[in-house]
This record gives sequence, C-alpha cells and structure tokens, in this order.
Amino acid sequence: MRTAAAALVKALRQLGAALRQRAAASAARMTRRHAVALAAGLFLAAVVAVWSLARAVAAAEHGRVFAAAAAPARDVALVFGAGVFPDGALSAPLADRVQMAVELYNRGKVRKLLMSGDNSRRTYDESTAMKEYAVRLGVQPQDVVLDYAGFHTYDSCYRAQAVFEVHSAVLVTQRFHLARALFTCTSLGIDAVGVAADQQRYQRALWYRIREELARARAYVQVKITHPKPHFLGPKLPMF
Repeated sequence: MRTAAAALVKALRQLGAALRQRAAASAARMTRRHAVALAAGLFLAAVVAVWSLARAVAAAEHGRVFAAAAAPARDVALVFGAGVFPDGALSAPLADRVQMAVELYNRGKVRKLLMSGDNSRRTYDESTAMKEYAVRLGVQPQDVVLDYAGFHTYDSCYRAQAVFEVHSAVLVTQRFHLARALFTCTSLGIDAVGVAADQQRYQRALWYRIREELARARAYVQVKITHPKPHFLGPKLPMF
C-alpha cells in the first residue's frame, strides 16, 4: 500500500510539473503573439500617420505648379541644391534645376536666382557650382545670390525669408519634391509657386519618391509643431 501510495504521489507530482510546463509554454506563446500583434499595430499606426501628414503636405501644391512659360512672375527663383561631383560637375537633377531657373530668368519671370545648397565642407560646395553653371548659361553674375547653408529644404526656405528677405519666389526643383518645398516656403511666409525641373528620367527615382513620403511627414511636424531654427541663421542679407 505504501509503495502504491508513493507511486501515486510521484505520478501526481510529475503530472503537476508537466501541467505547469505546458502552462508556461502557452503563456510564452501568448506573450509572443501579443508582442507581434502590438508591433504590427504600432507599425500600421505609424504608416497611417505618415501617410496622413504626407497628404496634408501634398495639398500645398494645388494650383501652385506651373510650366515655365505659364509661371507667374516673382522676384526670385529659389533653386534647391542637390548632388555635386568632386570635380564640381552637377548631378543630373541639379543641372536640370539650374537650367530651368535660367529659362525662367531669360523669360523675365524672375529677376534674380537664389542658389541654396550645401557647403558644410571645404571640399564640397553646391551653391558655387550652381552659380558657375548658371553664369556659363548666360545669367549675369550679379543676379545670382548664394546661400551656402541650404542643408535641407526647411533650412533653404527659412533662410530665404529670414536672411535674404525673399517675399515671393518661384521654387525650382524636381516634381516629386515640389509639394514639400511649396508647403514649407508658403508656411514660412513666402508667396511661392513652383516649376518642375524634370527634363529626363533619373536614377533611383522610385527610391526618391518613397523617401519623400517620410520627408513630407517630417516637414509637417517641423512647420506646424516643432518650429526649429535652421542650422545657421546669421545676419540679414537682402537680395534687393
């Protein structure tokens, strides 16, 4: 009897241990499922938030994008910087932007060009390269003003208004970028319209469009919520 009772107790203990192990494994699985579900929910919420903010930015271009010949006259063409090669040659998107700005200048749509680019290193100078190209295309040197601290779209728009006292401008950049540029500049007090500089198919164009959705959401937060200062501000340098 004692042997049978001991065996029964042992069996019950083993059964209890097995049940506890199974319960622990089930709880772990449920925890992992909850974690996955939570992560998926947060990711979906982030996607919806980015999409919603990007759409709000995209609405800024409504009625403000024109062909060069139809663009309303403004004081300045604000040309946004892009890549420059080590030898000073402009990347394809940037060369097209400068060419479009020169066309606006030749048509009498703008009086001066503001070249806003990155000169954060001694060996890298977008603004000067942009000016040199514009002058080679026939623009008078005195009609080209350089902003060496246009590191981002927000900085370019902020400095155009605060430093160079630009009140009206034609924004010159690629089509995918125009909505963000228009949203930022108009929100910062510039009477802006846009002209797309697309003159060819660009490498990595799909990637640029995908990245632009995130950039638009960031622009909305900067303009409507955080209101940051540009990396550099400095004294006023009126263009006129």
